[in-house]
Amino acid sequence: VQLVESGGGLVQPGGSLRLSCAASGFTFDWYTMRWFRQAPRKERELVASISSSGGTVYADSVKDRFTISRDNAKNTVYLQMNNLKFDDKAVYYCNAYGLSNAYWGQGTQVTVSS
Repeated sequence: VQLVESGGGLVQPGGSLRLSCAASGFTFDWYTMRWFRQAPRKERELVASISSSGGTVYADSVKDRFTISRDNAKNTVYLQMNNLKFDDKAVYYCNAYGLSNAYWGQGTQVTVSS
């Protein structure tokens, strides 16, 4: 099983980034895909989730700014992040959850700085 995140980087406040997570080694369509983040000295928190049927859930702090989507044909989940704020700075992790399993990616750093 592999989850490989990409798309992180340095962006100014108000800017945008799109994270991608390419999955392999399991039946992607059957799993809920989630993005978590962890800032320094803080606990890991759920950012957004998309079920196998496409239902989405967002943390209040990112509603109306972030959009999660999935492409089952490409076994990939995305997180479009707009209007980024200083508080969005964190390592972002992809997670696959389902069938009593949970898989994690290695994380990608997002830095918001002027």
